[in-house]
Amino acid sequence: MLRLADVAVLVADQDEAMRFYCGVLGFEVVEDAFVDGKRWVKVRAGGAGLVLRTAKTDEQRALVGKQAARGVFLFVETDDFDATYARLRGHGVVFVEEPRHEPYGTVVVFLDPYGNKIDLIQPAIP
Repeated sequence: MLRLADVAVLVADQDEAMRFYCGVLGFEVVEDAFVDGKRWVKVRAGGAGLVLRTAKTDEQRALVGKQAARGVFLFVETDDFDATYARLRGHGVVFVEEPRHEPYGTVVVFLDPYGNKIDLIQPAIP
C-alpha cells in the first residue's frame, strides 16, 4: 500500500519559510541537515510533511508562489476555526477572503509568504 509521505515546495529562503510554516502555522521541524552539499529541511503537521526546497534556477524561481498555479496548494485542518483564524490574523497572515461556511465545513483561504494559497478548514461534524 502506498501513502503520501511528503510534498516539496519551492521557496525563496528556507529560514523564512521555516519561520512561517513553523513559527506561524505551528508545523514542527523534523529534519534540517546538509545532504550532499544541499540543505534538506522537512517540516510536518500531523502526518503530512513539506520539504522546503530553495529555488536555485531561474525556472524554479519563476515557480515560487505558484505551486498550484492559481489554485489552493495546501489544505490544513483545525479543530477550533475561530481561535486558529484569530491567531493567524494576529501574526499578520494575509487572507484573500472572509471565512465562509460550506457543506464540508468552515473555510478561509490565506497566503504563505510567497503567494501560495492555503485553505484553513474546520470540517463539518457529520
